Amino acid sequence: MCAADNHVHVESANDLPDRFGAMFVKELRQNMRRASFVYPFLGIQVLAIVALIIEFQHDSGYSYEKYTGMLNVVMLGQSGPFWIGVTLVCAIIMPLGGLILMGQELEEGNHELLLLTKLNRWKVVRGKFFTLWGLCVLTFVSLLPYVIVRYNVGAIEFVREIACSLTVIGLSAMMCAGAIGASSFTGLLARIGVMVLFTGSMIVGGGIPLAASANVGRNEGCGVFYHLNAVGVVICFTLLGLALARSRLRLVIHAYEVKPSFMVIGLLVFTPFVIGMATAMTGGWAGFVGLIGMALVGIYADATPKAPAWVKPPAPNVPNAPPPMPGAAG
Repeated sequence: MCAADNHVHVESANDLPDRFGAMFVKELRQNMRRASFVYPFLGIQVLAIVALIIEFQHDSGYSYEKYTGMLNVVMLGQSGPFWIGVTLVCAIIMPLGGLILMGQELEEGNHELLLLTKLNRWKVVRGKFFTLWGLCVLTFVSLLPYVIVRYNVGAIEFVREIACSLTVIGLSAMMCAGAIGASSFTGLLARIGVMVLFTGSMIVGGGIPLAASANVGRNEGCGVFYHLNAVGVVICFTLLGLALARSRLRLVIHAYEVKPSFMVIGLLVFTPFVIGMATAMTGGWAGFVGLIGMALVGIYADATPKAPAWVKPPAPNVPNAPPPMPGAAG
């Protein structure tokens, strides 16, 4: 009896809390064993050491600039081999591993069984996103000792390191969402095409408000409005990528409805135009208004049809009892 109690106690200790969600726990357990996480996690440690050696040998130093801010990709590329390696692994290679995530559910029909439970489409998509992005962030956090070493050696500005860190985390979130959205399509060419479309929309739609807000006003630079736009870019394109994946999980599409995934793809095409108009109408300052607006459109573009609360469900059509067979009483 005591051995059985100990066994139950060990199982409960190794289990994750219920608040994490069933889909998050499932994906976390699977992805922690995948080669797409293990090999990049180990390889980036070697790349970080090699990059530090190269920087120290060349006595590289990067000072503070007025355009230091989140999502400044040009600054990130000029910050030395260390940040280039971190960006390649944490913001490109590992997120692209999400190109297989939704196919596991759609190709085998598992999503139909999942949606019969308490899970809804958002929970399925969010669980996959937080798992993939969480592993990217975990890999990045494992590199913080190298960042501290670079800072303690000198010639590295603290503000610039923070900006580079936020840039990697933001790019990782958007790329993870885009990869999950592209993975919901069948066929390799379709996934590549959707991923290219998402990346192009992200670059153009995100670059317009960031470039405008950094070059307006008396004091050019990455100020408050620039960072509001940067946060808006991350939120907008992360939600659009997840909305694309969610639209592919729709079980029933009525004859009068446009296919939900086509609507989200259309949003990816027209989002840069809307953001550009919002940026121009606000004098280059508040492009985040268009970003938040398109994010909300992406959320509600594919709303699951629901009957109002006052509508009663139809009465069950239960057939009457069959008449007794002749001679059954005898």
